[in-house]
Amino acid sequence: MDNLLTDRQFWVNYWESKTGLSVSIPENYLFHKELASIVDTQKVKTAIELGGFPGYYAVFLKKYLKLDVTLLDYFVHQPVTNSLLEANNLSESDIHIIETDLFNHKETKQYDLVLSCGLIEHFNDTADIIQRHIDFVKPGGTLFITLPNFKALNGWFQKSFDRDNYDKHNISCMDPELLASICRKAGLEVVQSKYFGHFSIWLENEKQKSAGLKLFKKTIWLAGKVFTKIFPFNSRQLSPYIILEARKGR
Repeated sequence: MDNLLTDRQFWVNYWESKTGLSVSIPENYLFHKELASIVDTQKVKTAIELGGFPGYYAVFLKKYLKLDVTLLDYFVHQPVTNSLLEANNLSESDIHIIETDLFNHKETKQYDLVLSCGLIEHFNDTADIIQRHIDFVKPGGTLFITLPNFKALNGWFQKSFDRDNYDKHNISCMDPELLASICRKAGLEVVQSKYFGHFSIWLENEKQKSAGLKLFKKTIWLAGKVFTKIFPFNSRQLSPYIILEARKGR
């Protein structure tokens, strides 16, 4: 089976369909507490975001945590990234950009922090794509991976109303225990691997969906938010994300 669930043209089409990409990244950006804690406790100086175009997390790490940051993706539209940097009062020189295929890229440089947010689920061989992350991690460095949890209610919503998008994801990898076991076999210490977030659902390119579907989505979203406000907990059934944090030995 081909390891890749998407191709370059998919990502060209995906990003060309997006509007409003150049936004000011807030200090409370998703996963900000987890990233700030890693940077503080592990004395992180350098970081690389894999598969992160247009570079939201790279910008966050540079803007708020003052790291030496690199962005690697095999599709980078430089004007979009430049506009994002400008929107966050950063310059083109503030983030190193590598446009390359991760599977053909031979990189000898390693980083204190290697992260990806929404990347590994687009590959069939989960152990292989995680190992490619690990190759970038310095001894003593940290691996931080996040991905959507489509085994939750959000996954049912995607499968029911956006099947094309759902099929671009490897659902079987959305398992904290699986991710932890892959890291342990690779010799890493697993700090945490868990469901994250109380509740959320979303649709790609929501503006293009029917009014009825948008209303239905909003109804479910509100009901879920109210329920988890009263009963806040992380779970396989409701949490929209999975996070993995692991450390390489020195």
